[in-house]
Amino acid sequence: MKTTPGYLLKSAGLAAALLSAPSPSLAFAQEPAQFSTEKASVQVGTIASGLDNPWSVEVLPDGSFIVTELGGTLRTIRDGKLSEPIAGVPEVARQGQGGLLDVALDPGFATSRTLFLSMAVAEGGGYGTAIVRAVLAEDGKSLAEVKELFRMNRFTGKGQHFGSRIAIAADGSLFFGIGDRGERDRAQDMRDHAGAILHINADGSIPSGNPYKDGPYKDGKTGLPEIWSKGHRNPQGIVIDPANNQLLTVEHGARGGDEINTPQPGRNYGWPVITYGKDYSGVEIGVGQAADGYEQPLYYWDPSIAPGAIDVYHGAMFPQWEGNLLVAALKYQLLARLERDDSGAVVSEERLFEGEFGRIRDVKVAPDGSILMLTDGDDGALLRISAADKKS
Repeated sequence: MKTTPGYLLKSAGLAAALLSAPSPSLAFAQEPAQFSTEKASVQVGTIASGLDNPWSVEVLPDGSFIVTELGGTLRTIRDGKLSEPIAGVPEVARQGQGGLLDVALDPGFATSRTLFLSMAVAEGGGYGTAIVRAVLAEDGKSLAEVKELFRMNRFTGKGQHFGSRIAIAADGSLFFGIGDRGERDRAQDMRDHAGAILHINADGSIPSGNPYKDGPYKDGKTGLPEIWSKGHRNPQGIVIDPANNQLLTVEHGARGGDEINTPQPGRNYGWPVITYGKDYSGVEIGVGQAADGYEQPLYYWDPSIAPGAIDVYHGAMFPQWEGNLLVAALKYQLLARLERDDSGAVVSEERLFEGEFGRIRDVKVAPDGSILMLTDGDDGALLRISAADKKS
């Protein structure tokens, strides 16, 4: 289940930059629920509820939160209270799985106020994924200097597999994923943004290290210059591990075959030629589980857990979880905690909170070492996992 080590990026600076941020002011709506896990006793409290299909959360430097809602609204949360929608968000296409997706903070956000959004947009009767840069006003009520950096090159009427989360490297460049848009063969088309991990600079230009920036792919096919890797079905989670600068994605399979991958430049991760899943009809997909020229996942699930996001635990609150992968899961309504050995291979999995809080859409390690989760649905909640109160 493991691949060769992932491509080493420059150190991602955002997590480190936020470590000095003040802890959120937490007033839980109810007494936190207590849980025993294999290595820690934890409690889970509700910071805020009443969110409309929340998709992504980030911690702002003042300890408040910024959250996207799938319908197209961006809000902040302070002292458990939701703000009014932030003005200036570009028009979002709410179609199927598409809408306002990720929010990511520039590493210099504390001074620049720059953030990035991924979203579904409409064009010519179809839908696709776009990436936008904007500046959040000091009062948090509006966006300014809004600029679309990227728009995928082929739109379709289908409403699935838009991706798309954003990971920001220390040089400010953006990595993000787009799914196959429900048309699986597009994941193998090197002239199509679908089914790919993409890499652009913060101004929308092409980074010098991209594998297809300067010419044809080694087998004679020419890849688009934004493409980093191909063969991805629907990557909805992406993160750069600051400990080893490795890019990690988590992506939905079909009936089985959810994967964690470590995308490297110019590599092909197989979909739909190889997969550990089957079609929803039960029919086999592709040629099997392995073939020459295609990478194996770092880890996979069969049956599927429907992964929504991934983060890597680095923090003081749970030292026993240091370096573990955390994966939010929709289908079984759980948080998966994955331990790795010194080579990076996954050696064990613990499933936390199964069925307790509903579908888990996002997971994010906060600056104080606590863990944030967003629950999916029209009454979504922002939850916080922290060390259990020893007095309880």
